[in-house]
Amino acid sequence: MSDCLFCKMVSGEIKPDKVYENDRILAFRDINPQAPVHVLIVPKRHIPTLDDLDDGELAGELMLAAKAVAEQEGLAADGYRTVINCKGHGGQDVFHLHLHVIGGRQMSWPPG
Repeated sequence: MSDCLFCKMVSGEIKPDKVYENDRILAFRDINPQAPVHVLIVPKRHIPTLDDLDDGELAGELMLAAKAVAEQEGLAADGYRTVINCKGHGGQDVFHLHLHVIGGRQMSWPPG
């Protein structure tokens, strides 16, 4: 989609701070981090929300990418949080499916 921020990152029109990439997934540092480590993982194919995801294999790849990012960023030993916001009431503000990997500090519950 031509007006989608994350699609522009996938296409290279906007250069994100990449931390992980494969054929179907791109991961990059969040420009407004909520913790010392805050990485966004997106499918390269435009999928607006979690409700639009219809590819179980891709869903699994997103989870495995989160695990790989957490290991790469040194979060695996102490722990980290993964979050997928869905639509307005869920806190989604960019309508391209993305998974947050957040860590490097103690997380609290409920998240707010």
